[in-house]
Amino acid sequence: MKILDNKQLDQKIERLAYQILENNLDSKKILFLGINKNGLRFAKYLQESFTSNTGHASDLGNITLDAANPLKEEIKVNISEKDLKGSSIIIVDDVANTGRTIFYAFKALLNVLPAKVEAAVLVDRKHKTFPVKVDYVGLSLATTLKENIRVDLSRKNQKSVFLE
Repeated sequence: MKILDNKQLDQKIERLAYQILENNLDSKKILFLGINKNGLRFAKYLQESFTSNTGHASDLGNITLDAANPLKEEIKVNISEKDLKGSSIIIVDDVANTGRTIFYAFKALLNVLPAKVEAAVLVDRKHKTFPVKVDYVGLSLATTLKENIRVDLSRKNQKSVFLE
């Protein structure tokens, strides 16, 4: 069942961009760090909306980790420590379920001292088993553990979210 269509997603992305601006007015540098592929896609849409609608500059980066087994391989960020230092960082993912992926994404930032670290997700499922607070949420959704959220962000004009 489709729960968000392209138009609704664009509205949520724009609203989140303005919320991020409101909470970061004093920030000199904002970095959007998307987790893996879909998180990076969502981060790119957020960053583009943030820049075009607010006129504020921002950068985009990627955090790579094995979500199923986050201790298996090193967690990597493709932005230099120099650029992370003193920046306001928004860690971005498409869906937050248990909070584990976002929790381990913070590990990539432990060797630097950013100005601020916040989290943004498109869909928050509220099944947290890790101590993660999501600061920016497109849609909060009460689901059963057996239900799945599928987010398709691969085509700019055909974005969608499904509950399966």
